[in-house]
Amino acid sequence: MRISLVVQLSVFVGLAITTPAFAREKKIQRADLPAAVEKTVAAQSEGAEIKGLSVEKEDGQTLYEAKMMVDGHSKDVSMSPDGAIVEVEEQVKLDSLPPAVQAGLLAKAGKGKVVKVESLTKHGSVVAYEAQLLAEGKKKSEVQVGPDGKPLSHEE
Repeated sequence: MRISLVVQLSVFVGLAITTPAFAREKKIQRADLPAAVEKTVAAQSEGAEIKGLSVEKEDGQTLYEAKMMVDGHSKDVSMSPDGAIVEVEEQVKLDSLPPAVQAGLLAKAGKGKVVKVESLTKHGSVVAYEAQLLAEGKKKSEVQVGPDGKPLSHEE
């Protein structure tokens, strides 16, 4: 009994310490957006269907995200509370990418099947391409390469 209580307490303390490091996403309504974020959402969603809005805190930073469908593909825009765009993830077709990027993604995919590709844009420039993979046994994973198709030194 005493050992069980110690183990339970240890697990609780461990979770309490590590949980703040993980993002906590909360779905919100458009009316809940700060005015500056609403203005950016309005501009970015022109001609798009908004699928969802959320706010999350990650490493002490608050980010708002708008998930959209634009001309049949997904586009997710992350913004700071002042409405500045932090990151855009936009679905692209694999065969529309430069040959070096296609080759880099397919090499990293190995035997996995590429099911979706997104461009990752920060500060107005594409910083990476990300492919979602489906491996045997229905296991999902992701791989990234830089805009030149080469492996990244760190994940974006």
